[in-house]
Amino acid sequence: MSTRDDDWASYMAIRAAWLSFVGGRTQGEIASQLGVSPAKVHRLIAHAQKAGHVRFQIDGRPKECLELEEELSRYFGLTNCIVAPELGGCEEDGALRAVAVSAAQFLTGLLGGAGVARLGVGMGRTLTAAVEALPRFARPDLEIISISGSLTRTLAANPYDIVQKMQERTGGIGYYLPVPYFAESPDEKAVFLSQRSVQDLMTRARRCDAFVIGIGSVENEGHLVKRGMISKLEQEALLSRGAVSDLMGRFLTIEGKLAPDPLSDLAVGLHFDEVRGARVIALVGGEGKVDATLAALRTGVITDLVTDEALARVLGARVGLQMVQSA
Repeated sequence: MSTRDDDWASYMAIRAAWLSFVGGRTQGEIASQLGVSPAKVHRLIAHAQKAGHVRFQIDGRPKECLELEEELSRYFGLTNCIVAPELGGCEEDGALRAVAVSAAQFLTGLLGGAGVARLGVGMGRTLTAAVEALPRFARPDLEIISISGSLTRTLAANPYDIVQKMQERTGGIGYYLPVPYFAESPDEKAVFLSQRSVQDLMTRARRCDAFVIGIGSVENEGHLVKRGMISKLEQEALLSRGAVSDLMGRFLTIEGKLAPDPLSDLAVGLHFDEVRGARVIALVGGEGKVDATLAALRTGVITDLVTDEALARVLGARVGLQMVQSA
């Protein structure tokens, strides 16, 4: 598609979005006005939303979510905790959408001023969805820096790397870590880390003003398993050694301690201890991630948490919060 075709598609998508969300027109009415089919109108509106031309924001959250936020913040010593309301339907998809929208609002506020000039970013499904929900805004001075390897072990691009997506939303400058998330051996990792470009980028990453990360699961639904970032044998070994969580490529037991597995030593990127004391914002959704989230929070590294109501309730129950148990 040519640049002119791209511009025309965006023009039509924006006009369709205005007619729908501001004008209150039906898809049939929009189709008649624009001279296209109703199916085309549906695709145009979807394009406008995905491209960040449409921004939804609901100020405030239900009382139950606010109570969960207060209790979890107090228990885990968080600076901020945002609990997105349950949406119903498919638990995983609903949680992902709710967390993505809430996280996008939070990140818009965080990046709206000049306080964060350098942002370190992890990867994952939830982070990707949150960045896709971000509105477009101008932060050409913003540096967006990968804090872990941006490639798979086959050297393919990781579809859940968010640097380019965030660069498109903000107009900032993106920096990739051009190595795999996991090396194949300690010798290979040493070769990667010996490269001047990798050393320079990791130094830049350590100086970030804030970090946005996901919390990964070792279970089958986790993106490490789904995307083939770890093998089935490696997954089985991790589970046998008590690993329940992936935090920046390091595997944790439910107590928040490093699991005794050599795979953590093959992660190429910042260790979570290197960001301890900085602002670390974690995004996670779905009650199936309760063990992974609890383990990550117990490290004491995370300062801000954006999650969904179902996971927040289960998490609160796991640590014995009376308010959550009786809700």
